[in-house]
Amino acid sequence: MPTTLTPPDLASSFGEALPRFRQPPRNDEAEQALLGAILANNRAYEKVSEFLRPEHFADPIHGRVYEAAGKLIERGQLANPVTLKAFFESDGALAEIGGTQYLARLAASVVTIINAESYGRIIHDLFLRRELIALGEDMVNEAFDSKIEETATDQIEEAENRLYNLAETGQHEGGPSPFGKALSDALAMAAAAHQREGKLSGVPTGLVDLDKKLGGLHPSDLIILAGRPSMGKTALATNIAYNAAKALREEVDEAGQRRTIDGAVVAFFSLEMSAEQLATRILAERTGLPSHKIRQGELANEEFPRLVTASNELASLKLFIDDSPALTVSAVRTRARRLKRQQGLGMIVIDYLQLLRPTQGSKNENRVQEISDITRSLKALAKELEVPVLALSQLSRAVEQREDKRPQLADLRESGSIEQDADVVMFVFREEYYLSRAEPARRPEETDDKYNRRYEDWHDRLHKSGNKAEVIVAKQRHGPIGTVTLFFEGSLTKFADYVPDDHLPESHD
Repeated sequence: MPTTLTPPDLASSFGEALPRFRQPPRNDEAEQALLGAILANNRAYEKVSEFLRPEHFADPIHGRVYEAAGKLIERGQLANPVTLKAFFESDGALAEIGGTQYLARLAASVVTIINAESYGRIIHDLFLRRELIALGEDMVNEAFDSKIEETATDQIEEAENRLYNLAETGQHEGGPSPFGKALSDALAMAAAAHQREGKLSGVPTGLVDLDKKLGGLHPSDLIILAGRPSMGKTALATNIAYNAAKALREEVDEAGQRRTIDGAVVAFFSLEMSAEQLATRILAERTGLPSHKIRQGELANEEFPRLVTASNELASLKLFIDDSPALTVSAVRTRARRLKRQQGLGMIVIDYLQLLRPTQGSKNENRVQEISDITRSLKALAKELEVPVLALSQLSRAVEQREDKRPQLADLRESGSIEQDADVVMFVFREEYYLSRAEPARRPEETDDKYNRRYEDWHDRLHKSGNKAEVIVAKQRHGPIGTVTLFFEGSLTKFADYVPDDHLPESHD
């Protein structure tokens, strides 16, 4: 008579050929205990509803019982075996484990509701473990069966993003808080601003008049810096990033945690320029040597030591440049989150918005929707990491068609959602750029006097606009709008505080 092999015997008879089957982790007793506590006293639901969802239960029937009970409780009704009976009378899956009598047994077997939150945490923890197993399987399968257009780096970033999202599942993030707490937070922010050298509540830009107008760059804000090509958007963003990193001061609190007192750790995502080009601009600003001379190696022998000295000084700056081209929003989010964990990120700069790609898998019918998704994602990132996000943006050509070429909110390219989602919208404008390309030509019918007057008027305007730039704050949720005048040195790609001629100190020979 043949012998029937049990599974362990079968495995041993084949040696190592048959791997041991592992059941995904679950705890039916904890699920039953929680459901029993809820059915016995609906207040137990309040302890777990913030983080526990029906899909977190390993047994789908338990998840459906939890969901049905939650619906009744949220309507202000009583959830117990009697009121739930109507939901499950015709449910075949529940009939297999005892029908509606099973609900009565759950409620009758409860000992205490005190441990309801602990049961909920156990259920949630086991759900995360099961999801982690599934995520690992997906990673292996996708690595074996990869798509041609998807690189290994893309897969790593997507996996890291999914891991981070999984880690955030069930965290206590939201919910109403007492107004007293909001007041104490506002008071703490005001106290920190009062103690800072520049009296700012946000990250300093290093430009006095701009800081006065904005109060610094505030955490959780999306700041748009827009302008036409050659206005100096990247130069201004680089200056602000450098100034914020240079002003960084940190201290270690009693718990051993680093706390930023001033300035910020800065992440600069440069989708247009290379890291070397940005570093060259910062070196030019620091040394006063023209950036084109540094790039082309036209420095005199006595100038090169200045470059080396400045480079050594700047090497310790907590300014991190990522010049990967064609980044997706999810890749920016993943790398920013990683930097936040490792370095304590305090500010993000993106150059520029229109070069970002939407998250893989998102289905947008046109470019306007893509930009809308990108700006919403950047605003969400600013709130999530509690850092200012400074994103550069192009303007439409409509500016060029007007006599007064100062930008307006309507000129923001491709999407009105940029204006809607942004907390601050600023434009960079340099009249000198346009005037230098508009030298008046002699008209055939024009007299010498008329042409000379027109030429002198143009020359006078060009002279007055020399080395001047305007930052037009066209929208600001936290303060006034208006225009800030800055000094711009083109050869150094440097913005600085503007000092009018009548405020300059007298020169003494």
